[in-house]
Amino acid sequence: MLSRSGLAALAVVLSVASNPARAMVCMEKSMTLDEVVDTIGAQKGCERAMKVFQDCQLTASGDVQLGAAVEKKCEADFMPGLNMVRKQAYQREMRVCDRKYRNKSGTMYLSFTAFCRAEVAQRYSQRALKAGGAGR
Repeated sequence: MLSRSGLAALAVVLSVASNPARAMVCMEKSMTLDEVVDTIGAQKGCERAMKVFQDCQLTASGDVQLGAAVEKKCEADFMPGLNMVRKQAYQREMRVCDRKYRNKSGTMYLSFTAFCRAEVAQRYSQRALKAGGAGR
């Protein structure tokens, strides 16, 4: 049995081990989650941002931040040109992703939701770019 000081030390070790600022290996480099988000934001376009997301995925709750960065990058390609009807359709597709795994437990389902949302944004970006940026 562990003493009180032993339990306190174990609690500190466990809290440090679960620190979200810990590094991960991504693109052959050690990066924090925030650094990966910054890397996604620095990509030239939606496709490259999605590639970084795929390469750096955690298949856990951290993917929510990565996916949100991809959404933001991709939305820059089409959101300004969407009319109200298309904007509502986009929001509806995002809500479908949000509902798809809502009754599942486990952080991997948060990752699945993040990828679903990022893929919707990627499709809208692809359509807008194919149409010459009109996005309508």
